[in-house]
Amino acid sequence: MIEHECRNDNTIRLAERVVFSDSFKPLYKEGMSLVEEAAAYLDGAGRGEAKALSRSAATFYAAESMRLTTRLMQIASWLLLQRAARNGELTREQVALEKAKVRLDTSSAAEALPGWAEMPADFVNIIERSLRLQDRVRRMDDEIYGEHSLSHAAANSNPVSDQLVLLQTAFGGR
Repeated sequence: MIEHECRNDNTIRLAERVVFSDSFKPLYKEGMSLVEEAAAYLDGAGRGEAKALSRSAATFYAAESMRLTTRLMQIASWLLLQRAARNGELTREQVALEKAKVRLDTSSAAEALPGWAEMPADFVNIIERSLRLQDRVRRMDDEIYGEHSLSHAAANSNPVSDQLVLLQTAFGGR
């Protein structure tokens, strides 16, 4: 189990207690079940439903399914890290290093965008549930590891802007 570091403020962090108690099991099960449900839907009924969509809605569906898959894989990664920490397989420092690679910021297209109204109800349901789960996991992560954790900082960065800054730095003086 992760050693709990001493905190000067003597704050009891409820999320940390949840992750390192039996209360974590339902969250873990919910996350992994949603991953399985989404995969089964996208490979099964969703594939057929996508074929019935208009061309623009099908493009929207494809983009949204990629966002959904990414979001769920990131949630699953976070849950697996917490389980490994809980089982004593990783130290707090190892979890912090690994979770820096996990992004809990995969958004979804706004309902107001063209194409959303054409999305199959089951697909929308899975998306909405994944967003709620991501929000819960992100709040727990912020509470356990701090709002300014590496994954939170990465969530607020813009990869394109970051690359442009690197290019300007590299070639700016020439």
